Amino acid sequence: MSNKFGSRPDLHRIHEALSKLFNTISKEPGKRGLVFEISEKDKIIIFSDQHKGARDDADDFTLAEKNYLQALEYYNASFFHYINLGDSEELWENLLESVIQHHKQTFEREKLFIHRNAFTKVFGNHDLYWDNDPLAGFNLNRIYGKKIPIYEGVILKVKLQHKVLNIFLTHGHQGDLQSDGNWFSKWFVSTIWAPLQSFLKINPNTPAYDNQLKTMHNSMMYSWQAEQKDTALITGHTHQPVFASLTHLERVYLKLKNATIAHDQPVMDKLNEELKKRVKKGDEVPEFKAYKPGYFNSGCCCFSDGDITGIEIENGMIRLIKWSFQKSGDPERVLLEEMKLADLLDAI
Repeated sequence: MSNKFGSRPDLHRIHEALSKLFNTISKEPGKRGLVFEISEKDKIIIFSDQHKGARDDADDFTLAEKNYLQALEYYNASFFHYINLGDSEELWENLLESVIQHHKQTFEREKLFIHRNAFTKVFGNHDLYWDNDPLAGFNLNRIYGKKIPIYEGVILKVKLQHKVLNIFLTHGHQGDLQSDGNWFSKWFVSTIWAPLQSFLKINPNTPAYDNQLKTMHNSMMYSWQAEQKDTALITGHTHQPVFASLTHLERVYLKLKNATIAHDQPVMDKLNEELKKRVKKGDEVPEFKAYKPGYFNSGCCCFSDGDITGIEIENGMIRLIKWSFQKSGDPERVLLEEMKLADLLDAI
């Protein structure tokens, strides 16, 4: 309901906002974002959209907390740099004090990266507080023991042989009227939607990576990236994991198309069987035109089944991963997709 009444992504607004931010960070690093020059040996983990709340029925993060804590323990021990890509705290629906009170353990786990100078925090639309409230620095110091800077974006520059790949990271709410200051939608979310969600015990953050085509907003983000040179884009915001410009369902359709052309009946049968489990009758089949595999979305850390998804960059590879509960009940890292950064640069 909140998306229907408040969110109106607009192609021109999205392109204009992304270009302005990318150019500002490139020309004036430190003003709105950081530029990191990294090598293939560097390790980066990107998570977004935890939406930590007040540990009530409207707190979408509660089920995923165990996976998130285990993931941070793993990445800190493996010396990854953690980029938190926004909407970490759900401050449309909750007072900051409630979030701090109920999520001390997760803040302590994030603090471990700060001790290693390996934590970069980007704000999103639901935690815009960190960028515009005069008390933000004071509260960051309360949480982390240090007044850490907050940014709108990050550019990773990766040297690959004789060329440089730019990886632009931002939350991804740019151009969305709900996120860019629509007063009605903010009022609706805080006053109507949050209490209703809590009362009805609704969690709308379903595992979108198995059963959906790209959202309109993700498609518009991709269209910006496709116009850039030697630049990939990673966002969050939509809660829908995207790898190399395709969702999981789109990848199944594409594999089926290729198998059909090759008259590979066993593969066709297997893929059609998978589609039966994931696609509802009447769902639209996507048309695959020429595309660049340069758009990625980290998904979210608050799926209704407790899973979390993220993007890893390590050893010259970029990966889409999830942390999921196994039959034993323990969290486990699962590799979903991967490709070489060098191949990504060649393709875009």
